[in-house]
Amino acid sequence: MRVKMWNALIVDDEALARSNLQLALAEHPDWRCVGACASAAEARVALAQREVDLLLLDIQMPRQNGLAFAAELAQQPGAPLVVFVTAYDEHALSAFDVFALDYLLKPFDDQRFAAMLGRAEQMLGLKQGAALQAEALQAFVREQHSRAAGTGLPELPFLTVRSVGLVERIAVAEIEWIAAAGNYVELHLQSPSAGVPGRMVLHRSTLSALEARLPQGQFLRVHRTALVRPKAFASLAVTGDSTYALSLRSGVQVPVSERFVKEVRAHFD
Repeated sequence: MRVKMWNALIVDDEALARSNLQLALAEHPDWRCVGACASAAEARVALAQREVDLLLLDIQMPRQNGLAFAAELAQQPGAPLVVFVTAYDEHALSAFDVFALDYLLKPFDDQRFAAMLGRAEQMLGLKQGAALQAEALQAFVREQHSRAAGTGLPELPFLTVRSVGLVERIAVAEIEWIAAAGNYVELHLQSPSAGVPGRMVLHRSTLSALEARLPQGQFLRVHRTALVRPKAFASLAVTGDSTYALSLRSGVQVPVSERFVKEVRAHFD
């Protein structure tokens, strides 16, 4: 049983939003609000004066916005866990999922708030959680800067993946193929042994959002539900009328649709 309570600091320029977050936190006995700040400058002072486990951070604030402040914190040792409180649209939120960053969408209800705190407690309980979050946060902010500058999305060399009781860093170079699975993607990792499928890891992201950030030329779309590394191709077979199956070196078979079969065949020429 926990003796020490978790400390949360609220940072939002709107007084009503700060009040709503304070009221929501008050319903959770393992948590206490140690401050409610109206700006990044106020939060910087508060963080220097007290221990903070979780920062509930608004993104759209005057002077220094939440993303810039979070990037600053990510450079510091012992920085608190950050959960973004945002009114971003669903399209923009896909980027948070790709980088495994947590967020609370305004307006929120009690159930969503409680779920967010539960995920925060899990992350805080992991030794490597803070370091991996800081790394993912820096990559996320770099992408937002590139997007704002109109220079395109930076390629991802690694993914931060969260699951119950675990957060891990997976190099994109270790991924053999990727499959869509509802609100998630299945990351099928390369196996050290030929003919034996590797480990599969679930990552919360859409296939399209992930595809846009993968190193160019390293993966090929073979089906609306699958991306495969061409180096993993072993053979291509016709399985029916306009249907095909791609066998991989790991022994796995992946469906290929008529729309993409020409590009797949080109790798066997």
